[in-house]
Amino acid sequence: MTPATITLELTAVIIAVTADVPRVLTIGDDPAGLPAGTLDPEADRTLERALRRWVREQTGIDLGYVEQLYTFGDRGRDGRPEERLVSLAYLALVREVPASGGRWRDLYGFFPWEDFRAGPPTILEATVLPALDHWVAEGKDAAECRVRRERVGIMFGQHGSPWDVVRVLERYELLWEVGLVPEAGTAAIAGTGAPMTMDHRRMAAQALGRVRGKLGYRPVVFELLPETFTLRALQRVVEALSGRSLHTQNFRRLVDRGGLVEGTGTYDTSTGGRPAELYRFRREVLRERPAPGVGLPGLRTSG
Repeated sequence: MTPATITLELTAVIIAVTADVPRVLTIGDDPAGLPAGTLDPEADRTLERALRRWVREQTGIDLGYVEQLYTFGDRGRDGRPEERLVSLAYLALVREVPASGGRWRDLYGFFPWEDFRAGPPTILEATVLPALDHWVAEGKDAAECRVRRERVGIMFGQHGSPWDVVRVLERYELLWEVGLVPEAGTAAIAGTGAPMTMDHRRMAAQALGRVRGKLGYRPVVFELLPETFTLRALQRVVEALSGRSLHTQNFRRLVDRGGLVEGTGTYDTSTGGRPAELYRFRREVLRERPAPGVGLPGLRTSG
């Protein structure tokens, strides 16, 4: 038996927030994929340098903040049993710029059940939860039904459990397991988001969950903002990433108490209303606090 060839690939989940929309850079259509390239063993001294090099070559984007997400290497994930494709997935946060050879798309177009800013998503209440309830009821016995019901409750904030914004990947994987998304290869229900090639939507789900989790203990949100910004702009980027509306006064008190920003003494007059002071990120907070994040204070559901 001839051993399978192993190919190492680097895949980038590049996220920006533009006009209050979290966006991800995709390549191709029907289905779309994430930017991916291979390692040059001779020229690339590190994996991260390889990632930055080919992202620049493929899209014209110079990456700033980058961190490794996870390694994906299941056999047959690309449909070729003779070749084992191992992908190292990376998360990158940037301010959106035109990308050659790529297309920026609404991240919630792939995960429509994750955006609660205007209230519970229609697809969640009308389609996803009823389908999951049906799956629960189909358990082979009472014990399995109980386990399934608990999983749905924890993942989707049902049966007395709160909605955990960080569990993006686990929610997607449960929908995949139940066969509700196109990537499962079954008769998926309509409206469960645009598919991605191979397991790229799984990578994107992990990236969104990672960003949401880091909001509480790392100042990653400032990678998505210009050098100066209003507090309202900061809040709207956090809301866009978390998929939740925030109490404005609670959010501002938390930002102020954490020493995350400082006023510049200049004002934004472009809104047409009362001028809003412009702020900048205080880099000194990185030395002052072990976990300088903005957090997700006072979550509320609009509507």
